[in-house]
Amino acid sequence: MTDAVPAGRLTLNLMHFARALRAAGLPVGPGKVLQAVEAVEAVGLASRTDFYWALHAVFVNRRDQSELFDQAFHVFWRNPDILKRMMSLMLPKVRTDAPPDRPEMAQRLAEALHGADTGQEEPEKTQIDLDASFTVSAAERLQDKDFEKMTGEEMTQARRLLTRLALPLAEVTTRRFRPDPAGPRVDPRATLRRMPRSGGDLAALARKRRRTRPPPLVVLCDISGSMTRYSRMLLHFMHAVTNDRDRVHSFVFGTRLTNITRHLRHKDVDVALDAVSGAVADWSGGTRIGTALHAFNRHWARRVLGQGAVVLLITDGLDRDAGEGLADEAERLHKSCRRLVWLNPLLRWEGFAPRSSGIRALLPHVDDFRAAHSLNSLADLAGALSADGPRRAPAMRRWLKEAAG
Repeated sequence: MTDAVPAGRLTLNLMHFARALRAAGLPVGPGKVLQAVEAVEAVGLASRTDFYWALHAVFVNRRDQSELFDQAFHVFWRNPDILKRMMSLMLPKVRTDAPPDRPEMAQRLAEALHGADTGQEEPEKTQIDLDASFTVSAAERLQDKDFEKMTGEEMTQARRLLTRLALPLAEVTTRRFRPDPAGPRVDPRATLRRMPRSGGDLAALARKRRRTRPPPLVVLCDISGSMTRYSRMLLHFMHAVTNDRDRVHSFVFGTRLTNITRHLRHKDVDVALDAVSGAVADWSGGTRIGTALHAFNRHWARRVLGQGAVVLLITDGLDRDAGEGLADEAERLHKSCRRLVWLNPLLRWEGFAPRSSGIRALLPHVDDFRAAHSLNSLADLAGALSADGPRRAPAMRRWLKEAAG
């Protein structure tokens, strides 16, 4: 690192670096690039260590992102022409300092750097022989794979599979009736309408029973920085559900609540998600779950939670406000709906424990607590919602006991 790098060239390189980090899975937006330029201007380029930690402070939000940033930094800034040289290499063989238990990070990073736009001519295309072994067994492996560990190609395949995933809800009894010869209740009006046709003879009693239909579905999805990798996949899931059934209401939240229901009704998923990205102003920022639930309870609950709605709350429970006011808002939401199901990607960890204040505030007010990190976890959710079981799942006792302890 030297001080002789022109400002324009440095800014361009920072943009390429940020683009590679974003493609590799880090929540990096245009605002982060501007912050990175300001940070580098503040610390200067005399010290490579200062340069590293300045960018680290800007681009890394969570502890598990540090590994990927470290690999990207040492590969990208080793040489100004590193991207051009990497284009001629077999990407999975890029040598990095990644530990053996996280190979998916190096693979995503290699793909991200390979896909960066350098302005150079494209290398000659190499003939690739397709491996016929990628059939059923590979698709089965994809079902259990964590969204965060998927490569770009695997995420594309997962999105296609999400479009076929149905979410059947157990039908509930409504207050309206339908004609039924074997119904448990007599229908006086229908019986009176029959009497003139009987010519004065006794007419058979008309009977009826209550109608059943699936309840409304309300989805509240966290799009904060800690949920970026999962929320983008779950938006495809929400789009598939919205176009598969009626009475679905979708909301996203970070530091504020946004209703995206009408955007997701578009049949084309790309057009729908483009509309969502234009309507949402707080992508990959902080999380204020209590504030978002307060806005929902105040402005939307009475409109969309009628007729025994089922609510899916998708968040990791990491609240910027340390759970302030969250318990009261979660309790109100729980009492307003038929069933409140919490989907948390952090449940993918075997050693997960409800330690944060946000998670402890939410747990006593949900009926079910499930993972949402893979295709199989979403398929399990569909199976659980298709049966009208108890309001509170038996497995919740364990989580409530851990939260209380």
